[in-house]
Amino acid sequence: MAITALLPIVLFPLFNILSIEKTCLAYSNRFIFLFLGGFVIALAMEKWNLHRRLALNIVKMTGTSANRIVLGFFLASYLISMWISNTATALMMLPIASSVVALLVTKESISTDKGTRNFALTMMLAIAYGANIGGVGTLVGSPPNTAMAGILSKSFDHHVSFFEWMKIGLPFSICLLILSYFFLVRIIFPNRLGHFKLGHETIINEIKILGKISKAEARVFAVFVVTAILWIIQDPISSFLKKHHIEYTDTTIAIIAVLVLFLLPSGKDKGEPILKWKDSERLPWGVLLMFGGGMCLAEAFTGSGLAQTISSQMASFDKSNLFLYISTLTATGIAMTALMSNIAMVNFFIPVVGALALQADVSPALFAIPVAIASSCDFMFPMGTPPNAIVYSSGYIRSFDMLKGGIALNILALLLLMIVIYLQVG
Repeated sequence: MAITALLPIVLFPLFNILSIEKTCLAYSNRFIFLFLGGFVIALAMEKWNLHRRLALNIVKMTGTSANRIVLGFFLASYLISMWISNTATALMMLPIASSVVALLVTKESISTDKGTRNFALTMMLAIAYGANIGGVGTLVGSPPNTAMAGILSKSFDHHVSFFEWMKIGLPFSICLLILSYFFLVRIIFPNRLGHFKLGHETIINEIKILGKISKAEARVFAVFVVTAILWIIQDPISSFLKKHHIEYTDTTIAIIAVLVLFLLPSGKDKGEPILKWKDSERLPWGVLLMFGGGMCLAEAFTGSGLAQTISSQMASFDKSNLFLYISTLTATGIAMTALMSNIAMVNFFIPVVGALALQADVSPALFAIPVAIASSCDFMFPMGTPPNAIVYSSGYIRSFDMLKGGIALNILALLLLMIVIYLQVG
């Protein structure tokens, strides 16, 4: 897919869609560097095992019953995925969850006892769904969020700030997290297993193995917290600096964090920084290329007039009721995400809904943000999102099980988005 994302550089100039200059510029969009910053912070957390410490301590605080252990993994996946890639979160949490399941229940009981099977199943789904939902909470939580912001900035000259996204995405994700947990463990896949003393002991032992927090972990955590705070309060700082003709954005904050991580001593070996350039070999460069290709595709949709043509065909829809209009577009986005990757849906559909918003004489963000959130709300199919595919590989989930739970969560997500839309437009 990363190689495929390079095709526009050859094809767009060849077919006179975009010049080579405009095509290549899309691959250096500032939102790509914002996402790069998120990847580097995640890399530092993984290098020094901070991500594992955070996850285990979150699970530790949730209790010893089967349902609370599931809740712990739900919360850990959710909170971590708000700040690092949901794919990386799922990859990190899966071996921890698998080890807990293996210690608590036997393979024989999973195959013969429905409650035990449901416990193992909901443990895996908690990771995938928690990561997907957590990715909605912040602008850097998932690639579609940043892609949407980049498209609005490039094609519609509308900047979606970190806080503007978060004031919608965070409440939505919290509500969906609570409802998803309740529906999974109480209604769709109840286990009724009660308490697991051994499960709590497993978490305690894993934390003991990690030992005391190191200087490097503490410094990475400090950079992580400061970066998150600066992202949240970016708007007032940006407004103040703008008066002095200084541009300050969430991308600026991300790159400052990157530079600090490469310069700040780890405290382990004399002179060794937290990150070395060699560590960057583990960065998902392919994802950044895919992101650039998507930005380029979105530019072509707008520049060629395709988005305007599609939007003009959809303009015949009744726009007198903005609530129903935006809800229809959002439902369409959820349906499209089930048929294609979420990043592909955003790159295709956001230019269209942005143009429709302008035709309706409203801010493009009013249409685009619910549609972008919808792109992370495919819970039905293993290939719908990377976290779904990752946990499906565990062997504890059948396709039918994911479909059964996913349909309910997709409906819940749409209803919550409709509430969000109603609060926005009245």
